[in-house]
Amino acid sequence: MDIRVLKYFVAVAREGNISRAAESLHIAQPSLSKQLIELENELGKQLFIRGKRNISLTDDGNLLLKRAEEIIVLFDKTRQELSCKEEAVSGKISIGGMPIKPVLSAAAMLRRKYPDVSFDFYSGDATDVTQRLDHGSLDFAVLLTPVDTTKYEYVSLKTTSCWGLLMPGNCDLAGKDSIEKEDLCSVPLIFHSRVGLQHEITRWAKTDMEHLNIAATYNILSGNPLEYVRAGLGYLLTTKDHLPAELGSDLCFRELNPKLEVRYALVWKRYAVLSKSAQVFLECIL
Repeated sequence: MDIRVLKYFVAVAREGNISRAAESLHIAQPSLSKQLIELENELGKQLFIRGKRNISLTDDGNLLLKRAEEIIVLFDKTRQELSCKEEAVSGKISIGGMPIKPVLSAAAMLRRKYPDVSFDFYSGDATDVTQRLDHGSLDFAVLLTPVDTTKYEYVSLKTTSCWGLLMPGNCDLAGKDSIEKEDLCSVPLIFHSRVGLQHEITRWAKTDMEHLNIAATYNILSGNPLEYVRAGLGYLLTTKDHLPAELGSDLCFRELNPKLEVRYALVWKRYAVLSKSAQVFLECIL
């Protein structure tokens, strides 16, 4: 399977139209159509549902799209690393997860010393990020501890935060200085979908998920997390570092009591061969 043909396939999948894809790729439409048919024949699978004007993916096509994007990223990354001089500190470093202060500070320090280094920050939930780490399309990931040490190496980051509850400013719990275990069972909760984090909270509360009133779950707080609560959906269990410094009078945040801290780690795949620039970045973190 030719990497060039995979790039053609991805372009058609994104455009949803062979003519537009051919134009963006600067090749003739008949030639592009022929390449796609040959790809389907090679794989023995129908990848496209061809309409009169547009084209869409089959289930097999969607699977190939996901894998093709990963392969292309890894191919381009490998080619870039091979093209760098052996002793040169240059190229792109890819980091997934939440870009917290120690990571950004190390990135800025490295850039000041080695201006030929650039960074690509990828946002996604823990499952997506670790999959990309496993496939090699990310060099590092910033994840909440604990870390699976059978698969990953990691270094703990100094940044910590605390779990708490974001709630309407006029509710009964807003009058308290902190949130006790019993309080969590009395209100509808908006909770992280990551199982490891759920276990952290349920261990702290000495209960299980079945005894909590879960109104909704989320895998990543994209957009404005305050709107979850303002909409009246529930009380948001989150960490303080995910919230703006000023909440406004209609909302308030109270930490859990006893305090439950969350810690971050910079993670990379065990036995991964890091580029020279990635090695130097790791030294900046350490």
